[in-house]
Amino acid sequence: MKRTHGHLIFGAIAVAAALVTGGEIARLLHAEEVDAAVVDATNVTNITHVANKQAIARPTPALPEARLIQAVALSKTDYDGALAAYKAIIQSSGREDLRRIALYDLGNLHLEQALRMSDEQQSLPYLELAKQSYRDELRRDPSDWDARYNLERALRLAPEQDDDFEDTGSPPPKEKERSTIADPRMDLP
Repeated sequence: MKRTHGHLIFGAIAVAAALVTGGEIARLLHAEEVDAAVVDATNVTNITHVANKQAIARPTPALPEARLIQAVALSKTDYDGALAAYKAIIQSSGREDLRRIALYDLGNLHLEQALRMSDEQQSLPYLELAKQSYRDELRRDPSDWDARYNLERALRLAPEQDDDFEDTGSPPPKEKERSTIADPRMDLP
């Protein structure tokens, strides 16, 4: 009887260990696949133009992580390509963590583009897009302090107008308040 219980416990432990090992092997294989896709994505983005200045077609990696890495690499050289890559990740990725990263990076892309502009009027649309991206990210993850900081930075560069405030001239009349100060004209007993 004791031996049977011992064998059952040992068998259950062996099955649990085999399941954990199988899960870890699957994670390792996925990590190797992501690494290979990242290397392929960064190699493609290193060659951005051919001799006649025509942009070459970049293949889209199959893995979402590799697409994110490709978008980050594109953000250093190609604003439009990075914009398209980030938007594709945000719209199609099934993973919420990658969407949040893409939203934050998209806000950074717009903010950097706005800072490159010398004219304030040209930078304003990029600042508005950056603020919108940071707000979208904060709706998904209110605890993201990096997005909060960058939103504050964008708001300092382009403060928002209060549309609710209308200047009508004079302020509304105040109600008469009763004073608690003793009247100096009163006779004391």
